[in-house]
Amino acid sequence: MRTGGYLGLASAVLLAVLLVTGVWGWQQPFPSRRFSDEEPARPVQAGAPQTEYSFARVIYRNAGGFGWGYRGGMWATDYPKADRQFLMGVKRLSLIESGDGPVTLPWNDSRLFQYPILYAVEVGHMALDDAEAARLREYLLRGGFLVVDDFHGTYEWDVFETAIRKVFPDRPIQEVDISDPVFHCFYDVNEKIQVPGVHYIRSGSTSEQGGTTPHFRGIYDDKGRLMVMINFNMDLGDAWEWADLPEYPEKFSSMAYRLGINYIIYSMTH
Repeated sequence: MRTGGYLGLASAVLLAVLLVTGVWGWQQPFPSRRFSDEEPARPVQAGAPQTEYSFARVIYRNAGGFGWGYRGGMWATDYPKADRQFLMGVKRLSLIESGDGPVTLPWNDSRLFQYPILYAVEVGHMALDDAEAARLREYLLRGGFLVVDDFHGTYEWDVFETAIRKVFPDRPIQEVDISDPVFHCFYDVNEKIQVPGVHYIRSGSTSEQGGTTPHFRGIYDDKGRLMVMINFNMDLGDAWEWADLPEYPEKFSSMAYRLGINYIIYSMTH
């Protein structure tokens, strides 16, 4: 599930220039456009990966027992635009061989173990049954890496913690120190900032639902390898999705891309 290290030629400066000048090939100025993705969230089912990295988003059941539909589930938040724009950034800012489009797959998909990194969004609404929890536990212990994102406040943390405790009831959830290799395996991320959703443009606030403090938390295996990267009180997905919106601050999108690329490389080298 892992490959060797990578040599990068791009820098965060390049990302900043591209975002500010509009060189990104997918940029379309739309100051008056409403802040939502109008494209239907039609899942693209996973096949065998054709490149060393593919953006693989997890389809999960909402807590409460519903949410498998295209727009009925919180798993589809920001999909597919955020995924596509993140992939475009990966291609421009690294030498990672990546696919052209994102894929989606549920926990029981037979190809789960072919993807070294999975992304799950709005996990403050995620439910796991015993079979799904066992499947995720096996995936992680065999070398997989899960990134969770875009959930905020005490209530959503409690929902996520209930789900992840089914996976690892005895492993501690820890704050990931800024010195951890996950923050330095490609870009050197030396500060933890709160990456907000697009609501920041209107509200001027980086927080949602009372989640004022950003947390980078994680779950480690017995050898000290990070298995679950928890971006709590943050919204990396919005920062990718709205990187082409002039009103959304470049510093947040730049940080989201740095973190996302670091997560990929960490997952493939640890």
